[in-house]
Amino acid sequence: MTDSESMKAAIQNVIHSLMERVLQRVLVDDPFIKEEHRAKKPLYAALVPDEIFKGSHFERRFVTPFGTVWEQLALVAANKGLGRGFKSWRITGNVPTERLRRIAEVLNNLEHAGKQSERQRPDWDTELAYVMQGDGPLVPVTVICDIFAEDTANNRKYAFELKAPLPNSDQTKVSKEKMLKLYSMDPCPIDAAYYALPYNPYGRKDDYAWSFPARWFDMRHDSIVLIGDEFWEKIGGEGTYQAFISAVNEIAPCYKSRIYREFLCIEPPEDLQPNL
Repeated sequence: MTDSESMKAAIQNVIHSLMERVLQRVLVDDPFIKEEHRAKKPLYAALVPDEIFKGSHFERRFVTPFGTVWEQLALVAANKGLGRGFKSWRITGNVPTERLRRIAEVLNNLEHAGKQSERQRPDWDTELAYVMQGDGPLVPVTVICDIFAEDTANNRKYAFELKAPLPNSDQTKVSKEKMLKLYSMDPCPIDAAYYALPYNPYGRKDDYAWSFPARWFDMRHDSIVLIGDEFWEKIGGEGTYQAFISAVNEIAPCYKSRIYREFLCIEPPEDLQPNL
């Protein structure tokens, strides 16, 4: 089995596991019962077909667990691509006190407008350069990375803050603080840190328009922001994104057919093609 085939098989194993858990839940453990739905929400049931709410019932039980699946898929990409990957990896190092003060200042200026000025716009390179000019006594600091990956062939280490494609503001603020602290450690324990989203719901990076993370990062231009294929290629190497797409497209028709027949209780369309 080639490296690409091995990665694709590992990706499919993660997705198989997720889908089987979801189907077990919606078909056996927590099925949609129309009589119960009508009793609890008689007005909704009177106005809207049951099938609409049945679809919502499935969606909630599918979307929520996918948050942890992205991390599992990232670990697959790191282990099969770069070399090694770890989840919730703890890094402890020493940071000069003035750098910590400047990190707090940068975050405060991004969050709040001054008395005579507008709230600052994010600019990672400028902010990091300002923070790194700080000095002072060293203070021990611990950062827990979402994903830590080692490029074993080139002896390089990367930290990733991996968030859902539409993250909230608080999550992103914490991620930026963690990344600034990692770069501020003396000596620096990483070669690079990234704020990463597994895919782009807006299509192109230049079109990314979700406002909450944009308070903390220039989502279109900051070099440490990776979205979609940029992230997968960085953590897994060249060809990882295509392996991911191929892996999903191969197993998608099977699960779509099962959901049509077993959950919706209707026959699937004749032309049931994957569309990732």
